Amino acid sequence: MTFNLTEGVVIRSTGSWYIVYTDNGETIHCRLRGHYRILGIRTTNPVAVGDRVSIQPEPERNTAVIIHIHERHNFIIRKATKLSKSAHIIAANLDQAVLVATIDQPRTSTGFIDRFLVTAEAYHIPAVIVFNKIDLYDDMQLQALEQLKKVYKDAGYGVLCVSALKGDNMEAFELLLKDKISLLAGHSGVGKSALINTIDSSLKLRTGEISSVHNKGKHTTTFAEMHQLDCGGWIVDTPGIKEFGLHNFESETLAQRFPEMRQRMTECRFANCTHLHEPGCAVKEAVENGTIATSRYHNYINMMSNDFTHEYERT
Repeated sequence: MTFNLTEGVVIRSTGSWYIVYTDNGETIHCRLRGHYRILGIRTTNPVAVGDRVSIQPEPERNTAVIIHIHERHNFIIRKATKLSKSAHIIAANLDQAVLVATIDQPRTSTGFIDRFLVTAEAYHIPAVIVFNKIDLYDDMQLQALEQLKKVYKDAGYGVLCVSALKGDNMEAFELLLKDKISLLAGHSGVGKSALINTIDSSLKLRTGEISSVHNKGKHTTTFAEMHQLDCGGWIVDTPGIKEFGLHNFESETLAQRFPEMRQRMTECRFANCTHLHEPGCAVKEAVENGTIATSRYHNYINMMSNDFTHEYERT
């Protein structure tokens, strides 16, 4: 195969090799030019799925070299789980971030949900929560789900409840993704791959079972990968995320990443109010009268006390 210098989008990353979907419809295996490894990029992956890149062919090979990474208009990032001073870019150049959550099998904590949403807010990525496996829940769990729906709808987020197994609300899920570049994230076992397979059976993504011992999912997606959908648009399928550590946040701006707090901050008595102990705090008043959910406020306090670098605590 021969090809000219061209541009494209990284649709798969394995750590050392990248698959680039070019503007002329070719799929090419590429490696990263060594120069990028000494630029002082403090991330575990200098190239992320969704990055737009320029590539150069390697002589007498069917591969190419990434010679330029174009500027990202956004990205979603988290603290690297093993390297405290590094971060991991999950995906770049997104239209929206879709968090798949479950009440049980496995349980997704509000702490995890809020850390994900805060990060999406920080990088100006619209976020939606999709609660999967509604066919498995008993009456008490369905009641808890209704409460969570209200919490996040009141905070300004879109919420969709679906069942990949039974097909409930899958038309709405497909419409949510249509003609957009969407990140699909969540714990292992919440059904990300099953959801994608339900709306586009041609992809045949691997799905896994829940461990009966730990009630946690098993990893079926090894590397982040973009898939083109029949309905239009692209989906970024990611490995299951166990923790979501905040990266490069400042205490002074954290409350701005909670939409319901951001709306009331100007009403606080003090311009530099931390919403923790100050008198005349409009945010605390909204918590007390039920306008801001207690769970959201408690997770805000946890993030403040953890200084944005510790792994999240399940709530």
